[in-house]
Amino acid sequence: MKYTLEIDIALPVERVIELFDNPHNLKKWQPDLISFETLSGVPGEEGTESRLLYRMGSKEIAMTETITVKQLPEHFSGVYETDNVWNLVDNTFIPISENQTRWVVKNEFKCSGFVKLMMMLMPGMFKKQSNRYMEQFKEFAETQVSG
Repeated sequence: MKYTLEIDIALPVERVIELFDNPHNLKKWQPDLISFETLSGVPGEEGTESRLLYRMGSKEIAMTETITVKQLPEHFSGVYETDNVWNLVDNTFIPISENQTRWVVKNEFKCSGFVKLMMMLMPGMFKKQSNRYMEQFKEFAETQVSG
């Protein structure tokens, strides 16, 4: 399953990247995130693997992030893997004016087992979650004081 989402953020692209590329900010716009730890590599760089632990309802879900492309301020991609799910997230940041940035996210999911059935029955669930994170990041970013 593949889909693309986009959102405009009322900040210059440099500020968007500054906030997006800081792992300390993750919990501020991903409230379901419990922890984030680097497993191998240099934090934030291509090839680095990290473990993310999320609370989804009453469950905890661990996933591995592998940074595949880091060409900021334009492009950041990563693969996120957990049981029965492989997800490529390709982020592009486009300056559309001096104080406006368009964030485009292309998602590709490959699932197996029960998750594949869920994806076939409720594909909107995946898109809705991605959109929620984008909205939360926009709200977080636009309410930060420059610094």
